[in-house]
Amino acid sequence: MQALRGPNLYAYKPVLKVELDIGPFEERPSDTFPGFVERLTSWLPGLHKHECSIGRPGGFVERLRRGTWLAHITEHVTIALQNEMGFDVGYGRARGTGQRGVYNVVVAYEEEEPAREAFKTALEMTLAAMLDEAYDAPSALERLRDMADDYRLGPSTRAIVDAARRRGIPVRRLTPTGSLVQLGYGIHQKRILASQTSDTSALAVEICQEKPLTNMVLRNVGISVPEGRTVRSADEAWEVAEELGLPVILKPEAGNQGKGVMVNLRSEAEVRQAYEVASQFRGDVLVERHIEGEDYRILVVNGKMVAASRRDPAQVVGDGKRTVAQLVEVANQDPRRRPGHSSALTRIRLDDAARVVLGQQGLSLESVPAPGQVVKLRQNCNLSTGGTATDVTDEVHPSNAHMAELAAQVLNLDVAGIDLLCKDIRRPLMEQGGAIVEVNAAPGLRMHLQPTSGLPRDVGGPIVESLYPDGAPSRIPIVAITGTNGKTTVTRLVAHMFETSHQCVGMTSTDGTYIRRERILEGDCSGPRSAQAVLLHPRVEVAVLEVARGGILRAGLGFDWCSVGVVTNVSPDHLGQGGINTLEELARVKQVVIESVAKDGHAVLNADDPLVAEMAAATKGKVVYFSRHADNPILQAHLAGGGMGVFVENGTIVTARDGRRLLLTHLDRITFTAGGTIRFQLENALAATAAAWAQGLNPAFIVRALTTFRMDPTMAPGRFNVLGVAGRQVILDYGHNVAAVKALGETVPRGGERRNIMVIGLPGDRRDEDLLATVQATLPFVDEYVLHDLRDRRERAENEVPLLMRSCLKPGTPHEIVPDHRQGILRAFARSKPGDRIIILADLVDEALAVIRELAAADETEVEACETPVTQAFE
Repeated sequence: MQALRGPNLYAYKPVLKVELDIGPFEERPSDTFPGFVERLTSWLPGLHKHECSIGRPGGFVERLRRGTWLAHITEHVTIALQNEMGFDVGYGRARGTGQRGVYNVVVAYEEEEPAREAFKTALEMTLAAMLDEAYDAPSALERLRDMADDYRLGPSTRAIVDAARRRGIPVRRLTPTGSLVQLGYGIHQKRILASQTSDTSALAVEICQEKPLTNMVLRNVGISVPEGRTVRSADEAWEVAEELGLPVILKPEAGNQGKGVMVNLRSEAEVRQAYEVASQFRGDVLVERHIEGEDYRILVVNGKMVAASRRDPAQVVGDGKRTVAQLVEVANQDPRRRPGHSSALTRIRLDDAARVVLGQQGLSLESVPAPGQVVKLRQNCNLSTGGTATDVTDEVHPSNAHMAELAAQVLNLDVAGIDLLCKDIRRPLMEQGGAIVEVNAAPGLRMHLQPTSGLPRDVGGPIVESLYPDGAPSRIPIVAITGTNGKTTVTRLVAHMFETSHQCVGMTSTDGTYIRRERILEGDCSGPRSAQAVLLHPRVEVAVLEVARGGILRAGLGFDWCSVGVVTNVSPDHLGQGGINTLEELARVKQVVIESVAKDGHAVLNADDPLVAEMAAATKGKVVYFSRHADNPILQAHLAGGGMGVFVENGTIVTARDGRRLLLTHLDRITFTAGGTIRFQLENALAATAAAWAQGLNPAFIVRALTTFRMDPTMAPGRFNVLGVAGRQVILDYGHNVAAVKALGETVPRGGERRNIMVIGLPGDRRDEDLLATVQATLPFVDEYVLHDLRDRRERAENEVPLLMRSCLKPGTPHEIVPDHRQGILRAFARSKPGDRIIILADLVDEALAVIRELAAADETEVEACETPVTQAFE
C-alpha cells in the first residue's frame, strides 16, 4: 500500500495505490459465487449508484452479475465505504501488472489512514460476501465512521480550507488529526486552527478565556454585559446569587463549547447543584445575572458581521409512550448527529448537566413525557451539547450588528463569535434589556454552515479574504527540475541565479535541503517530503526543487503545481524498478512534473532529446525549448510560431520569444562549461537559463550567475568536481548510469603519461545489464580500476556487484576489489603517482570529500579546486 499524496502517475489528486495479489480468485470472477451480488449490495446499497465503465447508475452491479474480478470489486467497495464515511471520492482504477493475478488498485482519498482502513475492510467484506461467511456490516461501517470522525477536518476548518481551495490557495494539513492547517507557501503562508488564524491576537484569546476580564473590557466602552462575580465554593455561589437576585447563571470562568453552563437557576438547591457541575472544569466558577430571552450567536470577521444564528438547547418531544432516555436514543439515531463536532449536529449526552435541567422541569431520565411535551436537556444552547441552530442573519438589527462588531474590535479579534441574549434580535439590544454574555476567540462555524433551519452561509470565504485580501499572493515561485542526468547541477545553478538577485531560496537536491545556502537536512532530499520542508519554511521566497523518479513513484509530487517544470533528459536508469521497465515508461514518470505546470507557468524541455521534446503536448503552460543547436528543427518550428527558446548561436547563449532575440553572454565567460566544450555542462547551463528566464528573472542576474558558478565542492559537491590533491588530479562525480559515464568520458582524455584510475561502486538495485553497460562505458578512458561495494548493497550479496563489474574488464586490466568507497579512494591514491588522474564515482559525496581532505592533510598540502577543461587543469 502506498499513499501518493501529490500529483502522480495516476491522477492529479491524492490516491492510495495497492498492489493486490488475488491468487486463486483469478480463476473465480464474481458471477461464479451464488448470491454474492445480493449479499454485497445489501451491506452496501450505495454500490447501486456506481456507473463503472458502462456509464450509468447500476453499471457496476451489472458488471458484477456478468462477472468481474476481486481487484476491480475491491476498488469500488473501497470508494463506497469512503462515501459511507462522509468522504466525497469517486475515482478508482484496477489494472493488471503483467504478472498473473497481480493488480494495481488505485483509489482516491481525502484522509489517508481512513482510506487505508477502508481498503482493508473492503477486502474483508468482499471475501465474506463471496464465500457466504457471516459478516457484521453495520458494525464495520460504524467503526469506519468513528475513525473518519477522528481524522476528518472539523466543519469550521473544512469551510476555510474549501474557501481557500476555491481561490487556488495551497492547503497543507500539518497533523494527521486535529485542525492545524497551513495556507499558502513560504513567505506568504498563514495558519489556521479551526477558526483561529495566525492573525488572531494571543492577548485577545487570553482575555476571552477570562470571562470576568472580557466583561470588564466591554463594559468600559459601554457595551451591555451581565453583572456577575467569580466564586470558589457552593456557599459563595449562593451568596452571590442572592446579591444579584434570582434567576442566575453559573458557568466555568474559563470554559468553552457550553461545557458546565447552567442557566435560569431559581433556587438555592439548583445553584448548589449547578456549582458542582461547573466546578468540574478549569478555573473558578462565574455567577451572573440571568437575562431572559433567546440565545443568539453573531459571527464577526475582520470587523464585520458575516452571519448570525439563533440557538436552541438540546431537547426532545414526548409521545406519551417512551421515557426521556428512550426519546434521546431515538434522537441520536438522526444521521446528522455524530459524537464530537465533525457533523451537522452533535449527539445529546445524558450527564449530570442533563439531570439538573430535567430536575428543574420535575422530570428524570425514566419519566414518560406527555404527547407534544417539549423536554429540555440543556439550558445552554451550544451545538456542542446537542443544540440546534436557525439562521437569522437577515433579521439582525443594525445596532445589534454594530455592537457585536464593536466588541470584536475592542478585543482585537479577527474572527469572533459574539453570544448575546435578548427577546428579539430584530430590536435594539439596549431597549429590551439584552446583553452580550460571551465572546469566543475560536468560534465554531457549523451553525452557520449547516443550520438546522434557514439559509447556510459561506463563512469560510470572508475568513480567507481577511487572510488574503483580493490580489494578495499566497504562493511562491516553484521551479521543479527532473530528468535522468544533470538535474542536481541545474537545480543548484537555478538556485544560484535567484540567490544572485538577493531572494531567499529554498532548495532540495540529492545532497540535502538548503535554505539561503545553509543545509538544514542532509542526504537525498529529492523527494516530496523535502519539498514540503521548503514550502513550509516561513522565509522562503523561491523554491527550487529537484524531483527524482523514486519520489514520484513512491509518494507523488510534494506540491500541487509548479511555476516552472524542467526536464533535462531521459536515458536508461532505474529500469526494472517500481514497474518501470522501458525508456518510454520512465519518460512518463518524468512527465508528471510537466503535467503539473500551472496554466500561466512554463515547461522547460530539452529539444535535443525526442522523448523530452514531445512532452510539450502534456503541459497546460507555455513551452520553452532549449538546445545546443540553433538550427534544431523542433526549436526552429517552435520559435517560428512565436514560442520561447534558449540556444547557442555563434558561441553565445541566446533567448528568443515572439521573434525578439537577446544575446545573454558568450560561452567563454561560463567557466564550468569550458567555453561550451563540455557538452553536458552546456546543456545544464541552457536548462537553468531557460528556467530562470521563464520565471521572469532579470537577464542581468542570469548572466551574473552563469559567470560566477563554479563546479567545486562548495557550490556543487560531487558534480564534476576537479581537484588537485597531492600532485594528482582528482575528478569527483556522482554519475552512476551509462549516459552520465559517457558524458564524463567525453571530458577525460586517455593516453600520454597520465594514467586514469577509476574508483567505482554501483547501486545493487540496477539490472545486471545496466551495471555491465555502465562499466563498459568507462573502458575507453580508464586504465586501472578499484572496484567496491556500496554501503547499501540493495539486497545483493557481498562483492556480487564488484565481481560483476570485473567481468567487463579486458584481460590484463589492472584492478583491485576493496570493501567500501573509503578503502577504494585510499587504494587509488596508493596505486597512483603524482601526475595521475583519479576518477571517483561517489555515492556518499560528503564522505568522499572527507577522505580526500585527509589525504591532502597527510601530504601537508591543500585540496585545490581546478578550473575545467580537465585536459588543461595541470598545464
